[in-house]
Amino acid sequence: MRSRLLSVSTVSALALGLVAAPAAAPLPDTVDYARAASAMTAAGEPFAGWAAHGRRFLLFDPAGDGYAVEVLGDLSTADRVAVLVPGVGTVLADFDRGLGGVARRAPGVQARQLYAELRRQAPQARVAVVAWLGYDPPGGWGLDVVTESSAAAGAAALTRFVGRLAGERPAVAITLVGHSYGSTVLGLAASALPAQVGDLVAIGSPGMGHDDVSDLGTGARVWAAEAPTDWIRRVPGVRVLGLGHGTRPGTAEFGARPLPTDGVRGHDGYLETGSATLPALAEVVLGTRP
Repeated sequence: MRSRLLSVSTVSALALGLVAAPAAAPLPDTVDYARAASAMTAAGEPFAGWAAHGRRFLLFDPAGDGYAVEVLGDLSTADRVAVLVPGVGTVLADFDRGLGGVARRAPGVQARQLYAELRRQAPQARVAVVAWLGYDPPGGWGLDVVTESSAAAGAAALTRFVGRLAGERPAVAITLVGHSYGSTVLGLAASALPAQVGDLVAIGSPGMGHDDVSDLGTGARVWAAEAPTDWIRRVPGVRVLGLGHGTRPGTAEFGARPLPTDGVRGHDGYLETGSATLPALAEVVLGTRP
């Protein structure tokens, strides 16, 4: 587990929502990006190369397993924002290469795939995608994975981040997308999220910490994608004595709106080109999916 003590010089106040920004500051403030870029340059490759190529991060901290929050598009003008929350085993070192070197598992790659699909469907729309590694996912397949302590901490951090975003941009429409254990984070955050969050999307989810969509305590629409080829289907939809994450959202019993999964490969292929989930998710973000 990574340290919870983050370097002040590398943490964006916006990214974690811990420190109030000046009332007149735009969202995002260029200082946030500059601070992260400086830290990335100091950390060396491959992160220095990311900064040199103009990639924009609200948060970058390489300590321990690391934290990162990357932005695609312009948060200061976007009418619609998607925030992607990754799951088990995600660390900074794999942010762009993916767990085990499998690119489709990488938060940075998934965010670029979704952003490209949004631009393809609506070239004139003002959209942004955030790859949000702003919490400490469980690091393996031990007890942490079947309990919710990491998800609860992630939910608190995500709620602060989204609250700051909604506070700065009250008219923005926000979609939160949780992959695998990231969907558990969404489920625990749901009841505390601002009204600007109109859609919650659980993909490859082991459970959102509840047994029914009505238990989430949110007015947002709740969507789920669970592919026939995803091993998550073998995870029992239970929650007993603090173990397990409740009914899987991909089952009819949970009551979420289903997203198509044709063409999805395994547990990590939902946002690949060629999957039916990717364009459907873009429609959710754009508000064009009934």
